[in-house]
Amino acid sequence: MYKVGLVLEGGGMRGMFTAGVLDYFLEKELEFAGIIGVSAGCIHACSFIAKQKNRSREITLEFIHDKRYCSLKSLRQTGDLFNTQFVYHDIPKKYYPFDNETFNKSKSKFWVCATDIVKGKPKYFQVKTFANGEIDIIRASSSLPMISNIVKYQGKEYLDGGATDSIPIKKMESMGYEKNVVILTRVKGYRKRPSRSYLAMKKRYKKYPNFINAIKNRHINYNETMDYLEKQRDAGKLFMIEPERKLKVRRIEKNKSRLEESYNEGYQTAKRVYDDLMKFLSE
Repeated sequence: MYKVGLVLEGGGMRGMFTAGVLDYFLEKELEFAGIIGVSAGCIHACSFIAKQKNRSREITLEFIHDKRYCSLKSLRQTGDLFNTQFVYHDIPKKYYPFDNETFNKSKSKFWVCATDIVKGKPKYFQVKTFANGEIDIIRASSSLPMISNIVKYQGKEYLDGGATDSIPIKKMESMGYEKNVVILTRVKGYRKRPSRSYLAMKKRYKKYPNFINAIKNRHINYNETMDYLEKQRDAGKLFMIEPERKLKVRRIEKNKSRLEESYNEGYQTAKRVYDDLMKFLSE
């Protein structure tokens, strides 16, 4: 039997597309031997593994205009646009309780990718439970440069995993997952351009030259990964689920109707490709 993996790209609020796909998977009771997520992808993966359908959608739509959730006020006062206390502690404990028991019992192995900003390299962590502070590595993977504090975890400094490995397909393959399902948040055929914020980041993170170099080359690495994904797809080794049209949401998006539209796009896309996906998984 093949070990089937699930790879989840980030993309900030474009991750609502991923949330829609994963909720359809939950309806169909799909499970994967291994899951790896980056940034928003790892956040939505948590609800998927805990089998909490609609959780990601409901949290986003309820709190997107709440200043405790995402606001310039939070950025000014704490250094994080997405308030750490509210997003990573208050919501999962008080407002939308996270099902730790189901998560802990899952047979799916779960990895999270973050960027070690001193080395300028991706670092992969297996998350088995949130009882010992692992929520901080989820936060690190999701901490976008310029609008987030550097996250210290186990004595090292981390930021957004997408800065160094936006779509960690090769990591999954190296761990023995011979067939993979990859959920992307960019329109089919997308290729990344050089960062427009490179000079600002170079100034902000001047103490981390390896991180700056990673940002400079990010578009090159991303585009090479996309070429590799398409090659693996054509060889029958992976199944790609991606938006068929450009999502209207920005990386930081406050428009509820656009967010819900992106969620529905993901759900309907998963529904359309489901039969082909089942064929891929059974071959």
